[in-house]
Amino acid sequence: MTRIAHVNGRYLRHANAAVSIEDRGFQFADAVYEVCEIRDGELVDPTRHLDRLERSLRELRIRMPMSRAALLVVLKETARRNRVRDGSVYLQISRGQAPRDHAFPDPQLPPTVVVTAKPHDRAKGEAQAAKGIAVVTVPDNRWERVDIKSVGLLPNCLAKQAAVEAGAKEAWFVDADGFVTEGSSTNAWIVTRDGHLVTRPAEFGILRGITRTVLLEVAARLGLTVEERAFTPQEATEAAEAFITAATTLVMPVVSLDGRAIGDGRPGPTALALRQAFHASTERVPL
Repeated sequence: MTRIAHVNGRYLRHANAAVSIEDRGFQFADAVYEVCEIRDGELVDPTRHLDRLERSLRELRIRMPMSRAALLVVLKETARRNRVRDGSVYLQISRGQAPRDHAFPDPQLPPTVVVTAKPHDRAKGEAQAAKGIAVVTVPDNRWERVDIKSVGLLPNCLAKQAAVEAGAKEAWFVDADGFVTEGSSTNAWIVTRDGHLVTRPAEFGILRGITRTVLLEVAARLGLTVEERAFTPQEATEAAEAFITAATTLVMPVVSLDGRAIGDGRPGPTALALRQAFHASTERVPL
């Protein structure tokens, strides 16, 4: 089936979709993005994603290209045109096209809007969750404003590649004080021996993941204790369980860190229970 992309108000075949070489997203990574899960033909948590999108745009002083209602229509229509029932929709907004200059162009410049959608294999994700994944650690060398969901992801790409080359699925950044911040594309969690969930506070040091936010509600509903604090790689390897969260992975058990088994080296019951209960706490909007 031909894939369709939305670019600045037009729905185009992927092969024909393009933006200017002077787009500031291409020239300076002067852009933000969101990825929203599609499950059973419904967008998952679009309100939270659009809330975070607006915050990222405000922080970078990029204006919203259209109303939230119109943007939601574009997200749904792109998913429909690609016939995605289970998968994700990707939205990117840049400051727009202008002659290359580090300073901002005219504030009335129209932002560039790109939306794509693609299917995911749910069965593959469930099989991976049943097995668990390996994670490695890397030094955190990113800029300080990782709370903004910017497309400037080169350090994240290098971290992910380090994981791939080590035979792992994800890399956890470790700050100068020796504490885990987050994954290259996920939030990081552990489960202590006494059953407490631990994840770093969503301050400027990490991105406030939407899946992370929802999972805090799921944990409260299940009566679990959550500690929002930093933890070290050593604490992670001594924990009962560990897992990552993101819109594309949901709750994914971590069974080893830097080659050392976590718990008994298998997905733990807490992570699997949270994965099972997750979507009961999400907003669902039909396409």
